[in-house]
Amino acid sequence: MQDREIASLTVEELKKLMLEMGEKEFRGEQIFHWIHGKRTVAFDEMTNLPGELREKLKASFDCNLVSLEQKYISKIDKTIKYLFRLKDNNIIESVLMSYNYGNSACISSQVGCRMGCAFCASTLEGLIRNLSAGEMAGQIYQIEKDSNRKISNIVIMGAGEPLDNYDNILKFISIINHPKGANIGQRHITLSTCGLVDKIYDLADKNLQITLAISLHAPNDRIRQEIMPIAKRYYMDELLKACSYYIEKTHRRITFEYALINQVNDREEHAYELADKLKALLCHVNLIPMNPVKESHYRESHQERINYFKKILESKGIQTTIRRRLGSDIDAACGQLRRRYLEGNGVEK
Repeated sequence: MQDREIASLTVEELKKLMLEMGEKEFRGEQIFHWIHGKRTVAFDEMTNLPGELREKLKASFDCNLVSLEQKYISKIDKTIKYLFRLKDNNIIESVLMSYNYGNSACISSQVGCRMGCAFCASTLEGLIRNLSAGEMAGQIYQIEKDSNRKISNIVIMGAGEPLDNYDNILKFISIINHPKGANIGQRHITLSTCGLVDKIYDLADKNLQITLAISLHAPNDRIRQEIMPIAKRYYMDELLKACSYYIEKTHRRITFEYALINQVNDREEHAYELADKLKALLCHVNLIPMNPVKESHYRESHQERINYFKKILESKGIQTTIRRRLGSDIDAACGQLRRRYLEGNGVEK
């Protein structure tokens, strides 16, 4: 891999790079627009750059960081699951979901994950490495190229814990939001975290306009610690205090993700307890029918119980939705397809 990934550089970093290379500063803006605005992956196509500069760039950089390995199209709802190969041959996954308001790309932020959530396939092999800003952006550009659909919404909710890759995430948001690039508004970007409290405070102080989604999945510390190791580091009261700070600083509503697990966190008393914990926050709850993971003994909750859980939360004034299950026939839940691919190709995990 190259020492510096040109697709991971901001406009200001590219301007500085051009000066270091003895070029005019404005060339940095041109390069940024070619990579992130026109989605160009070949320097030879950057026709408004001098030939000599293009040759120097080819000798030092590679702006094509992500390549399509495999894709699977759901026969149920046309959701598309992508496996992408990185330059170091690691495999990551992304999902394209189409709604009546536009097309959403769910992207990965890490190769693997070290958070250890008991119901998630992404974490079974642990963390291999962080993704760069360019690799995150590259997932979106490859999805657009393959599907011929414009991405309007980004969900950083694939494999990995985004706030465990904090600096690259901030750079990615800056790049993808830039008017000379993809120009995707921050309000169309959702970041999902299992609850790294210190990073939530830091993110709040950045005063971004992204949507923050918290993977809560339990109404109390006892259950949360059973299924999410991060809960042993940060208690729920600490997490909710950080969420309150985030809301106060950004004036943005928080989404709490809650995967319902049969006989673990889906009982009537759990719904009432959760409502009591969240009643003072500007938030909404997204109930998730859990995708069963073969390696886990946890099983999905019954639809009747999910509906009843929603009814209780709403009776207590908590705005609640049930996430529409997409791509269930193509292993569209986080980490499942990548794991099956690695197993099928005899890759050691």
